[in-house]
Amino acid sequence: MPNSNNANNQQLTPSKRSKIKRLPKRGNYETQVIYNILDEALICHVGFTLNNQPFVIPTAYGRIDNKLYIHGSPASRMLRTLNQGIEVCVTVTLLDGLVLARSAFHHSMNYRSVVIFGTATLVNDTEEKNEALRAFTEHIIPGRWQEVRQPNKQELQGTMVLSLPLTEASAKLRTGNPVDDEADYDLPVWAGVLPLQMVPGKAIDDERLIAGVEIPYYIKNYARNQPKTTSS
Repeated sequence: MPNSNNANNQQLTPSKRSKIKRLPKRGNYETQVIYNILDEALICHVGFTLNNQPFVIPTAYGRIDNKLYIHGSPASRMLRTLNQGIEVCVTVTLLDGLVLARSAFHHSMNYRSVVIFGTATLVNDTEEKNEALRAFTEHIIPGRWQEVRQPNKQELQGTMVLSLPLTEASAKLRTGNPVDDEADYDLPVWAGVLPLQMVPGKAIDDERLIAGVEIPYYIKNYARNQPKTTSS
């Protein structure tokens, strides 16, 4: 069942923390833009402070509507810390290209990024936790959840899931060509954009794969810019 993001597109009101101050014209507060970036990226970085020490931890995530979910072992220091109601900052970045200008000063990158602020809360409801785990799986490989074994009771109990509302967030994007000083446009130096994208390699069978099991279509046709197909 397709995700009905388009019908629920909203303009978030930027807070003091989420408002883009550096190059504000690149800022975007539309929920659909934010969701699209989150759905395409794979890894987020979670920043928090513990005992006056800053930490930034990379982790996988999943999204259902206006909530971001992160998960892991109950023994995880990050999850145990966030479970205490500590403020968190989550960032996601997609790198789309290298912007090569005629001068070293104006070199840049084309990118799409999201910054989220808020307080993560523990998910205790079994149904919501199971839906979050499905979202994690489908976020990585759309179509995978229906084929694999579902988490059992013991696995659910051994997994901590935290929810972060996507209500204080902003996106920042750069697109297009380099912007040089007017006098530099006459320099005999190549300038332009070198596009970058993540391309999957050939799938490798597990050594213990039973005979006759073929690579699924969703792996053969894997691409990160695929529309999100999980229901929510």
